[in-house]
Amino acid sequence: MAKKRPQTKGSRPQPHGAGGEVPVVGAREACPCGSGRRYKACHGRAAAHAVTELVQRPFEGLPGECDWVALRELVPAATVELALKGGLPEGVPSVTLATVLPMAWPALRRDDGSVLLGLQNDTPSGDISRDLADTLQRALVAEPGTPVEGRRAPSGAPRLQDLLAADGPFAPVVHSGFEFWVPDAENATPEVAASLERANSAAIPTVKLAGVDAAYWCETPEKNHLRWVMPHEEEHLLDALARLHAAGTSSLGEGTRLVGSFRAHGLTVPVWDLPSEVGAEEIEKPAAEFAERLAAALAVTEPLTPEERRARGGLTNRQVTLS
Repeated sequence: MAKKRPQTKGSRPQPHGAGGEVPVVGAREACPCGSGRRYKACHGRAAAHAVTELVQRPFEGLPGECDWVALRELVPAATVELALKGGLPEGVPSVTLATVLPMAWPALRRDDGSVLLGLQNDTPSGDISRDLADTLQRALVAEPGTPVEGRRAPSGAPRLQDLLAADGPFAPVVHSGFEFWVPDAENATPEVAASLERANSAAIPTVKLAGVDAAYWCETPEKNHLRWVMPHEEEHLLDALARLHAAGTSSLGEGTRLVGSFRAHGLTVPVWDLPSEVGAEEIEKPAAEFAERLAAALAVTEPLTPEERRARGGLTNRQVTLS
């Protein structure tokens, strides 16, 4: 075993950066604080921890948290108009959240000054909200007609919760394709048209249900699915689902089956298999009826029965973590 570094009681070297901050240098370089140790073994430890520390629920506190998760993980093509605290800056007619942007750009400032913010990009830190907020702030001041590159958000930078209006609406519009990328898709250049065709061919047909919150029907070659992002605390929700499953009331009708759930950004996403002939409209009423059964099950406080515990174990075994 490696020996521990002895602790000294002497005064610690003071940072040289402005405001007491230690500037970032190469991992193997001497730490700027003057300790004589390499940066990675000194102040770089805290910096690395800050970068990699995962925020479990990055969209918590935002209007439509469940839909934020769905658009980040489940929906191919969708847009949402965003409202900023204090209103839009001069020269920015609109800010739109988009699931994906062309070339996987983090953001785009269009020729007319409007801003598109991409949601499904990789982010360099463990706080998606802070990284997206940093990208949005830079997009608001970018030159019209230019994309915005990704970067690690500065420590302590604002998060989306600091920039977006807390009482603003969050109403996703699900699209059948990515024509929203360009103002005039019908007259796009051959290169842009080819890019759109490739993106559209890979998009799974998806529909947002109107009768319940954050539930999305999607079509696949073999069967259809309903994926429903729910705001309830995970353990409590799994107990309620187990009660319904054990009672034989967890399905959405004949031929449907609750098959498991995803875990994404701190929320749970139950998933049902649906027959290929069951479309989004046909599942609206069964989903609304299930929401009533679930509310009743969530209100039960008695311990699970042995049969319900077995049902819960089966659901937990079929849970997949997306983030």
